[in-house]
Amino acid sequence: MMKELQSDERRRVILGSLQGIGVALASSLAWSAFVSENAKASLLLRPPGAKPEKEFLRSCIRCGLCVNACPFETLKLASAGSGLPLGTPYFVPRSTPCYMCEDIPCVPACPSGALESDLVSTLIEGKKRLEIKKAQMGVAVVDQNHCIAFWGIQCDACYRACPLLDEAITLEYKRNDRTGKHSFLLPVVNSDTCTGCGLCERACVTEKAAIFVLPREVALGRVGSNYIKGWDEKDEGRLEGVGGIEKTQTKRSEKEVKDYLNSGEL
Repeated sequence: MMKELQSDERRRVILGSLQGIGVALASSLAWSAFVSENAKASLLLRPPGAKPEKEFLRSCIRCGLCVNACPFETLKLASAGSGLPLGTPYFVPRSTPCYMCEDIPCVPACPSGALESDLVSTLIEGKKRLEIKKAQMGVAVVDQNHCIAFWGIQCDACYRACPLLDEAITLEYKRNDRTGKHSFLLPVVNSDTCTGCGLCERACVTEKAAIFVLPREVALGRVGSNYIKGWDEKDEGRLEGVGGIEKTQTKRSEKEVKDYLNSGEL
């Protein structure tokens, strides 16, 4: 009888240990999946009018109506096993960019407000009208080391593909000191205007796109409210009523900028 009791006790200890290991493994796998999903989600591009990511995920009911409304099949729903927030809409510009529909059909199709029409609308004569130029799906970033325009090879594929020509992407002309003859035609992205549609990424001629779209919060820095644009009256107006501010006076600061620049002091 004593041996049987000891045997039962050993079985309980072993089973308890195995259960503990199972719980630990399951927790580890769940945590890994959570971290992986969040890492991938931070790089997802959402449809026009999408709220900030946390709000979007709370609001989106995973109905897929925005996907069905897209005439270009740009939007996809995250599937099981993809490591993305299940059932949420996103797009991959290199495969199918956003074609900047003027009526933005995906936005009015959203029943939950996850795609907010106010974020892509303007008021004209008291009426709210959808304006795709106000979309902030992301912002294009140029990899200067792998963009062939920065090598001196003439390419303006991304510039020509941009629907906001000479607004979101401009070309900067620069002398090529290596050859002494040709000029660089360098693509420059205006992050304030770029909607993140990805048409430039789709058009890029390199094997892996040298211009690509990232979510704005990933691509752009934050200056902080402690910096003021002294040349901008609106921005400088934020200093009104703030005490204890003194301007540093030096021999150089007594002059106008154009004076010491032209005099060769720099």
